[in-house]
Amino acid sequence: MSLTGTPFLCTTVVLAAAALVLPLVLWSRTRGPRHLRVAARLLMLLFAQGTAVTLVFVLVNDQNDLYDDWADLLGTGDHVQQAADLGPDGTGGIALRRLPAVRQTFTAAGGAGMNAAGGVRVTQLRGRVSGVNAEVYVWLPPQYHDPAYRHRRFPVVELLPGYPGSAKAWFGAMRVHEQLLPLMRGGEVAPFVLVAPRTNLLAGVDTGCADVPGQVNADTWLSVDVPRMVRDNFRVQPAPRGWAVAGYSAGAHCAVKLAVAHPGRYRAAVSLSGYNDPIGERHSLAAQTPALRAANNPFLLLRKAAVPPAVALYLSGQSGDGYQAGAALESVAEAPTTVRVVFLPRSAGGHTMELWRPQVGTVFRWLTLQMGQSRARGRDTSVAWVTPRSPSSGGSRHAAPASGTASREAAARRP
Repeated sequence: MSLTGTPFLCTTVVLAAAALVLPLVLWSRTRGPRHLRVAARLLMLLFAQGTAVTLVFVLVNDQNDLYDDWADLLGTGDHVQQAADLGPDGTGGIALRRLPAVRQTFTAAGGAGMNAAGGVRVTQLRGRVSGVNAEVYVWLPPQYHDPAYRHRRFPVVELLPGYPGSAKAWFGAMRVHEQLLPLMRGGEVAPFVLVAPRTNLLAGVDTGCADVPGQVNADTWLSVDVPRMVRDNFRVQPAPRGWAVAGYSAGAHCAVKLAVAHPGRYRAAVSLSGYNDPIGERHSLAAQTPALRAANNPFLLLRKAAVPPAVALYLSGQSGDGYQAGAALESVAEAPTTVRVVFLPRSAGGHTMELWRPQVGTVFRWLTLQMGQSRARGRDTSVAWVTPRSPSSGGSRHAAPASGTASREAAARRP
């Protein structure tokens, strides 16, 4: 039985109801020696508590798309076939242009929200360079099949969830395609192709979207294999002009890191409540060694860059949970790098979908403008939240603005 399916949810509801009724009916009717009656009543109480906890977990998981299946939940899933040392550029010296086209078969994706706004498609991709074998979800804008746009190539945004998190979360809990559909039809937002690849590739650990030889090539999976497959199967714009990446929580860290590290692959990145230092996620492979931490910290990458990358960054967050990280990037950014930092008050919500979901329209209007999609009437409404002129350190360690790291405690909270 699927972890996220309706049958499992209905089963947990029935069991929870039965567990509540059972003690009411049988408590005084239990017969036998005293120790057996005590044991039977204890089992009834444990059964009631267990089913109640299970039901709450299922409801939370369905609402936030934390785990896709039993393998993700139990830590037995492994989507890495090999993890060769691919070098600093993540290609292993492979001439990517000479590789044959990647032709994929797509089917309708199942799950909450996946049939809305025209439906989401899914395919199982074997990464030729990264050695990752995992699913990729794709949503096409309403203009894609319009005859008036048959010669048009579309911009792309890769969507990355937090950890733990399902690739479906942007379409399920975030409802990104449902929110954007009317904005795209009305011309307020460019008709982006939305791509959500799996990021939970190893059991029980966050990859940090890093290439770690011998363990996983998550960076190459996200920035090489997935984009190549999308370009080979859909009418999309070339990189970097037509490509952006967005994420929330741990996915926000990944989005900024990928854009800063690969300006030849991405034009823009969006970070919702992210962090810079990989240690912000205590289970991150990218935090294993000082060298890995430095190589995957966008603050250090920007500060040490011989040539500032031509990328645009949008970072929103609360004090102690994303804002200081954005302010730190802004403090070291030099043209042509641009950084927009948006401060969110505590009253806007916490480290949850309720904080990130309402920002979808704003960030996609910003992406429309930054990526030169002038045919859409993009309007930057992010000024709805006032941005303080100087970084606040409230709720974070004093070193946070200088190091580019929000407090570990705040950053470690996961939806």
